[in-house]
Amino acid sequence: MKTRITELFGIEYPILLSGMSWISIPKMVAAVSNAGGLGILATGPLNAEQTRQAIREIRSLTDKPFGANATLMFPGAVENARVLLQEKVPVINFSLGKGDWIVKGAHAYGGKVIATVVNARHARRAEEYGADGVIATGHEAAAHGEAVTSLVLVPSLADAVKIPVIAAGGFADGRGLAAALALGAEGIAMGTRFMTTKESPLHANFKQLSIEKGVADTFASLRIDGIPCRVLKTKAAEKAERRGLNLIAAFFNSREIAQQIRIPYFKLFLGVIASGWKNARQLAFLANAFKAFHLATENGDLEKGVLPVGQVTGLLHDEPTVKEVIERMVAEAKLVREKLTGQLG
Repeated sequence: MKTRITELFGIEYPILLSGMSWISIPKMVAAVSNAGGLGILATGPLNAEQTRQAIREIRSLTDKPFGANATLMFPGAVENARVLLQEKVPVINFSLGKGDWIVKGAHAYGGKVIATVVNARHARRAEEYGADGVIATGHEAAAHGEAVTSLVLVPSLADAVKIPVIAAGGFADGRGLAAALALGAEGIAMGTRFMTTKESPLHANFKQLSIEKGVADTFASLRIDGIPCRVLKTKAAEKAERRGLNLIAAFFNSREIAQQIRIPYFKLFLGVIASGWKNARQLAFLANAFKAFHLATENGDLEKGVLPVGQVTGLLHDEPTVKEVIERMVAEAKLVREKLTGQLG
């Protein structure tokens, strides 16, 4: 299977692992890359030294191309992105911020950079400062998609920019892969499907829920982490949405984050306050959401944990290996192509 994305990254199949906090860890990244796709490390929960160690662990597990992400809104993300550049990570994916300096740094050593976007304006801006591709995140996606569905967003971005578009949101099988290519994408990025695989560190409680739930068993809300965020519909998630922003909890949770990313809390606190109420409010939301996401992914806490998951969870019926997912997706996509060739003449 050959597209501009496979050529750009030097991979066999145009299938990417989305960078999911506490899920897209080194063994997951390596599993996807070894199976012919592109694994992407999630650096959100990591400090700079942990990021460096994770990159080196990936390199000990695979000699194939891989990537890593930087969510620039998060505390510590800039430091993590600098580590990615220092370690010469082959593909860097950034989101929720301006990454022109990342593009410049990566291109200096021959690396590639893809920006995660939700509209044509952001896609064009990424193209203007040299990004090599964009990930188009549709409304169906886990976590941070916005209002436009993949069926409309992907072709709109394919028309808006000349760089390759990677589709994210609503993809879990070969039918989805074939559809994305038909819409003008050069590949797909998947989180929810890879989340429920043998290699995934997601707690068994939530793997089972992901298999049991249907396509209508998620919801998107501004009241989970302060920006549009799609999560699995559970009692804990619905309670979190009703509660909204809890500033007292955010204070304690932000102390944990500061300790985790090794930033003195007083420095973090002053920086947040100085950034203005709007940004401080957003970071308070994120502090609480990070705690809930962590409780779900690692602890399997059904009482307090909240799991970002896409609508495509309703298409999951098993827990295969990463390799099995990719191989059967590719085989199914080829069958879809043959069927359409016959139907379309």
